[in-house]
Amino acid sequence: MPHPLLSVEDVSKTYDGFKAISNLTFYLYEGELRTVIGPNGAGKSTFFDLITGRAQPDKGKIDFGSATARSHDLTSLSEYEINRLGIGRKFQTPSVYSEHSVWENLVLSLRGPRGIFASLFHRLSSTERDRLDDLLKLIRLDAKREWKAGLLAHGEKQWLEIGMLLAQDPKVLLVDEPAAGMTDEETHRTGELLLSLAGRHSLIVVEHDMTFVRQIAREGQVTVLHQGSVLCEGKFDEVQSNPKVREVYLGRGKQ
Repeated sequence: MPHPLLSVEDVSKTYDGFKAISNLTFYLYEGELRTVIGPNGAGKSTFFDLITGRAQPDKGKIDFGSATARSHDLTSLSEYEINRLGIGRKFQTPSVYSEHSVWENLVLSLRGPRGIFASLFHRLSSTERDRLDDLLKLIRLDAKREWKAGLLAHGEKQWLEIGMLLAQDPKVLLVDEPAAGMTDEETHRTGELLLSLAGRHSLIVVEHDMTFVRQIAREGQVTVLHQGSVLCEGKFDEVQSNPKVREVYLGRGKQ
């Protein structure tokens, strides 16, 4: 059995008497693309908050580290420290530097303790330049490298932000509802992009769009959260046909 890259074990989190996460156990393996679904209030955002250090669990442990790398207890680290370990998060609403070009947005995202001014005037190595060129092609924005990011379409801003995360060379990407507000074509392209990252990176994708989930969960596992706990896990078709899942989520018009 392979060693999990990310282990969340018996974790709980309560806010003002409301149990957002309840005895949650979850494992992510290296190179895996895992999709997480669940109704509103299932604990999906809190789950990401706990992994990234934005919130601290009341109990349980969260470990990050492969069989060949030292394990880190994420509950004892800050958001910044967790990000530096290689866990990147993309929120539902894209956050880009609107007045800077697409290219400059990627430069600003490169790893390193540099401010905006220093980053933009830092002389890139040929390796860094080639890497960013490859990223532009991957996110299909190479033809718009000089565009101001604020002029991009909604879907293109989402792709740019994924590229900005990739520029940091993360081991794990946490992606929150990437298909929200996209056209059908943009949604399909986003699915292709995320599928192309699996293997090289490990991803957890929270999503509501079941057509999109079906696309990106071709061979992977789908985890269903309900009331802060894992209701079930399995292949897309198994999850979709599960009576409990249909009752709490899919049966509410989310098919």
